[in-house]
Amino acid sequence: MKKKNREAASGLRLLLLRRRRLQSRLRLLAPVVSAVSGVILLLFALFTFLAPAPISRNELLFRRNSSLSSGLEAQSSADRDVVFRVPATGGSLGNDMWTSRLSKFYYGCSNASVKFSKVGVSTQRNRYLLIATSGGLNQQRTGITDAVVAARILNATLVVPKLDQKSFWKDSSNFAEIFDADWFISFLSKDVKIIKQLPKEGRKIMAPYTMRVPRKCTPSCYQKRVLPVLTKKHAVQLTKFDYRLSNRLDMDLQKLRCRVNYHALKFTDSILEMGKKLVERMRMKSKHFIALHLRFEPDMLAFSGCYYGGGEKERTELGALRKRWKTLHIRNPDKERRQGKCPLTPEEVGLMLRALGFGSDVHIYVASGEVYGGETTLAPLKALFPNFHSKDTIASEEELAPFSSFSSRMAALDFIVCDESDVFVTNNNGNMARMLAGRRRYFGHKPTIRPNAKKLYRLFMNRNNMTWEEFASGVRSRQIGFMGEPNEVRPGRGEFHENPSSCICELPEAKARGDLGSKVQANVGTEDLSTGKDSEQADEQPTEDEHDWIDMDYSENENGLQGKGSLNLTDSDLGGLLKADPQPELEEMFSD
Repeated sequence: MKKKNREAASGLRLLLLRRRRLQSRLRLLAPVVSAVSGVILLLFALFTFLAPAPISRNELLFRRNSSLSSGLEAQSSADRDVVFRVPATGGSLGNDMWTSRLSKFYYGCSNASVKFSKVGVSTQRNRYLLIATSGGLNQQRTGITDAVVAARILNATLVVPKLDQKSFWKDSSNFAEIFDADWFISFLSKDVKIIKQLPKEGRKIMAPYTMRVPRKCTPSCYQKRVLPVLTKKHAVQLTKFDYRLSNRLDMDLQKLRCRVNYHALKFTDSILEMGKKLVERMRMKSKHFIALHLRFEPDMLAFSGCYYGGGEKERTELGALRKRWKTLHIRNPDKERRQGKCPLTPEEVGLMLRALGFGSDVHIYVASGEVYGGETTLAPLKALFPNFHSKDTIASEEELAPFSSFSSRMAALDFIVCDESDVFVTNNNGNMARMLAGRRRYFGHKPTIRPNAKKLYRLFMNRNNMTWEEFASGVRSRQIGFMGEPNEVRPGRGEFHENPSSCICELPEAKARGDLGSKVQANVGTEDLSTGKDSEQADEQPTEDEHDWIDMDYSENENGLQGKGSLNLTDSDLGGLLKADPQPELEEMFSD
């Protein structure tokens, strides 16, 4: 018994000894554990301090949906790390982005000179000119404007133009359903006699002789080609009448163009009233707003031959659409981009605007058709500018119902909002962009941003290899001359409808100022048609002979230029009179 007690006591002493040793070791480890914990806490605090700012929801959306880049943050080569982070604000560029400081020195002037004879003197009896316009609303607008001038050249009475109802747009509207026909006739009554329909011959309305003139036909061209036919047949209809009048005319004829385009062509009251509502609703949202004309439809991209990084899916889809045009030659997508012939993507438009100083709080009205890629393509732009509006979001279906079945009437509503916007931006060089650029110059040089796509191309392609500051600085320098300022384009250069230099006059105060910042002098009373070396930026502007893809016609349904009906002229008379265009035209679905 005693032996068992001794063993138990010995075991207890051994257990107590082990516990004391363990406690001693723990006391020795406590400082070590405390030190390690302190180091961990210090490292965590240091990491928190040095870590980049949290990513906002908009920036996260922008990263996920960017179609042409690997994200907002990209690392360059091993020699340096470059972070491309788009700021939420536009920064301070030191000037008012919503106005032009020089615009107050210029104004639109289109009154006829005293040498311009009145309509009663110039119009010949039994000469009636008709035209059939082509394309969308704005291309038809160019045709109507030029038709008035052509009638004046021929000393003919103009019949109210017939709108294109058969092309891609398939809009059944007639002239009086888009424009105020009575105002059109009345306003131009001193310049050209205009009637609503041909007079009758006996009991029947006269049947016009149908023919076509080449593009950029000069006044002498009309007198040689059309006047003999008009004198013989008394009524002539010129078909597919778009860009059929030369860019270079005498001063009075150019000013007549301006009177037609900027004063006589007025939308109907119903269109004007709805357009005014849309503008007022944008003004209720913000004091200033941008209007963006965005053209990124599948058919247009297919026709352009451009490629936007969508892989085999994009190549297959757009390739299938290109097969619609049998005469459309294969294009090099990289070359098209390098030459600035591809419209900017929605993402690229957003980046350009942010680089130019417009922050995420800016409200944008977007005028566009179906966008290729849908919401996925639009997401980066919406992430950069979440205040994103269109006529469908600021007007009800009931309000738009009278217009929604007619593409030209819907385009007219967009035209009004874009014209009234504080800043107008486009991603393309189409007809609406050109018409609005000219109109905004004429009515006060309101800021009009047109991307210098040829120069911006490399910036967009290489943006992940530079900082945001480098990118933004590059955009601003390349956009000089493309912001709608006075004297950006030399008079006589570019399409007259986008650069109506003959109709822009300069106030005397402008000449006295030495800080106008332009090497190009404004047109005052004469049109400078001389050739010479322009500045580098001016050379980027398209010339009158440069027709990019947006101005091409697609799908020609008529064969040649032969007129309809018999004309009793000799073969020598017909020589050069009814001459085919140099190459088959492609009917223009992208004419907007």
